[in-house]
Amino acid sequence: MAIWKQKIDFDFLHGGENINTLLDIRFEDSGDDWITASMPVDQRTHQPYGILHGGASVVLAETLGSTASYLCIDKEQFYCVGLEVNANHIKAVRNGRVTATARPIHLGRTTHVWDIRLHNEAGEMTCICRLTMAVVPLK
Repeated sequence: MAIWKQKIDFDFLHGGENINTLLDIRFEDSGDDWITASMPVDQRTHQPYGILHGGASVVLAETLGSTASYLCIDKEQFYCVGLEVNANHIKAVRNGRVTATARPIHLGRTTHVWDIRLHNEAGEMTCICRLTMAVVPLK
């Protein structure tokens, strides 16, 4: 059974001028309880040593997890904000694209917790993140 309370509209998710546009974050696929997005590893996302910046990995993870939480709520009654994110950087990436997959660990009334794993183009895990989101009533 799908966890999504809203239809996933990839065109809508790609709209607007924001960090997603700046970093070319692309929402790509979804299933009943997962969603993916990817990001390039290039001069926009490199750290000074020519590898993917850990902060850029976290931007991708938080973007994906925040979007996933948004898709799980009644947007007429609630909104979501990040509470905490942590990341373990497993393997360096120099170029190509990394793809992140978000899966829920906990979808509660007031918090959501997401497991987000990034992989390089060879399918090797490069980073694992945990994101906690607050589900806040609209006032």
